[in-house]
Amino acid sequence: MQKTILLIFFGLLIVSCQEQEEVDLLVLNGKVYTVDEDFSTAEAFAVRDGKILEVGTGEELQKKYRSKETIDAEGKAIVPGLIDAHAHFYGLGMQMQRVDLTGTKSFSEVVQKITEFQKEKNTDFIVGRGWDQNDWDVKEFPVKDTLDLLFPDTPVAITRIDGHALLANQAALDAAGITTETPAEGGEIEVKDGKLTGILVDNPMALVENAIPSASKEAEIRALLDAQKEAFSYGLTTVNDAGLDRKTIELIDSLQQSGALDIRIYAMISNTPANLDYYLGRKFIKTHKLNVRSVKFYADGALGSRGAALKQPYSDKHDHYGALLSSVEDFKKIAARIAASEYQMNTHAIGDSANYIVLKTYDSLLGDSEDRRWKVEHSQVIDPEDFHYFSKNIIPSVQPTHATSDMYWAKDRLGEEREKGAYAYHQLLDQAGIIALGTDFPVEKVSPFLTFYAAVTRKDLDDYPEGGYMIEQALSRENTLKGMTIWAAFSNFEEDEKGSIEPGKFADFVILDRNIMEVPENEIPKTKVEATYLGGKKVY
Repeated sequence: MQKTILLIFFGLLIVSCQEQEEVDLLVLNGKVYTVDEDFSTAEAFAVRDGKILEVGTGEELQKKYRSKETIDAEGKAIVPGLIDAHAHFYGLGMQMQRVDLTGTKSFSEVVQKITEFQKEKNTDFIVGRGWDQNDWDVKEFPVKDTLDLLFPDTPVAITRIDGHALLANQAALDAAGITTETPAEGGEIEVKDGKLTGILVDNPMALVENAIPSASKEAEIRALLDAQKEAFSYGLTTVNDAGLDRKTIELIDSLQQSGALDIRIYAMISNTPANLDYYLGRKFIKTHKLNVRSVKFYADGALGSRGAALKQPYSDKHDHYGALLSSVEDFKKIAARIAASEYQMNTHAIGDSANYIVLKTYDSLLGDSEDRRWKVEHSQVIDPEDFHYFSKNIIPSVQPTHATSDMYWAKDRLGEEREKGAYAYHQLLDQAGIIALGTDFPVEKVSPFLTFYAAVTRKDLDDYPEGGYMIEQALSRENTLKGMTIWAAFSNFEEDEKGSIEPGKFADFVILDRNIMEVPENEIPKTKVEATYLGGKKVY
C-alpha cells in the first residue's frame, strides 16, 4: 500500500513538472510599471527567447513555468528599457576620446583642460567640446589669441556644448583655409577689427571639421563600445542617434551582427547628397538592433549661440534674427524627396521661424491620412499660432533638460512674451497627444533620470527656481515615463516590439534602486540603475 502511494506521488510530481513550460528567466517580486495601454503595474513576468512571454503575479507564473534563472527584485521598481529619443551616441563615444570641456566655469579653465589633455595625449590636432560661455562670468564668445600663443603650430578646434559654435586657433583656421574673405552662408565667421576671432557658427564649422584627421577604425569601435557602456549604466536600451553617415551606420551594423555591440540604435541618416542618394532609393534597414528609416535635417542653429532662426530679432542683439542653415527652397525640395520615399524626416528646429517653416512644410506634404510620424527635433520656440500643426503624424521630440539649462538666459534671448511659447512640453503634448523625450547627449548629460526630473519639476539640481520654471509646462510622471518608453518607440515605428513590458515584446527592462514614480522629487536625480537587461540578457 505504501509503495503504491509513493508511486502515485512521484507520478503526480512528474506530470506536474511536465506540465510546466520552461522559460529562460522569471522576474519576481517587483513593482513592474508595464507602460501598457492602462499603465498597469504587475509583480512578475516571464522571459523566453529574448521576449516577454507573460506578465502576472509571482504565484501564478511560478506554477506555470520552470526557469533557468530567477530574479527576486525585492520590491524594487522595474521599468521598460529606456529609450533616448534624441541623442548623439557615436558623438558621445568620440567625445570620450577627446578633451571634455563640459562644466567649465571660465575660458581660463578651458585653456587649462586643453593644456593638460595635450600633455597627456600629445595629439597632432586637438579637438574638444563642451564649453558654454553662458556659464562664465564673462558671457561672451572667447577669442583665439591665447590658443594661438600656447599652440602656435598645433591646430585646436573646440566646439560649444550645443554643437553650433566652434573656436579654432589660427593653426586650425589655416588648415581649413579660412580667411576674412571666406563666405559664411548659413552661419557666421566672426571678424572683429578686420581680424578673425576664431569663432565659427553653424555651417562654416564644417570647414574646420573637415580638416580634422579621420579617426582610425579602432578608435571608432572604441568610441561605440565606450558609449554603449555609459548608456547601459543609465538603463538606456535604445538610443536614437540624430545624424550618422553611411560609414558609421555600417560599422554599427557589423558590430551588432558580430555580437560586439548590443545596444539598439535608431539611426537617423545625416542629410548629405551621398547619404540621400544611397538610402532613399532602397528599402529601409531593420534588424532587432538597428533601424535605419529616417533622415536628420538641420533647419537652424541653437538659441545659446544665437543661431536659432527667429521671426523677430533677438531681444539681446539688435537686428539679429539667427539663420536658416539651408534655403527654404532647398528644405522643401529635400522634404518632398523624403516624402516620396518610405523614410521619416526628423528636422532640428529651435527658433519660431524655423519651426514655422518645418511645420508648414510637413503639413503640406503629409496631409491627415498618412502614417508617416515625421518629427520636429527640439520643437523649442513655437509661435502660439503654430502649435496646431502638431499631431501623431507631426511629433514633437524634445529634451527636458534643455529647458532647465537654458532657463537662466532664455528670457534675455527671447523676451518675456515670446518665452511663453518656449519649452512648452505640456502644450505640445496636449496638441499632439504624444511627446518623445530625449537628452541630446553629449550636449546634456546622459542620465535619463535628469530628463525625468527636469520634465516633472522644471528645476535645476539646486531646486531653482522655486515652484519650477514655467511650471504649467511640466509633465506628469506617468506621461514622462511614456515619453521615455512607449511614445519614443511609437515615434520610431517600434511600438509593437518595445516601449512596454508586454507579451511578445523584447525583454528590455531596468531595475532601479528607487521608485521614480513615487519618491519625493528631490530623490529622482539620485536614482541609480541596479541592472539593465536587453533581450532578457543582463548587460549592466
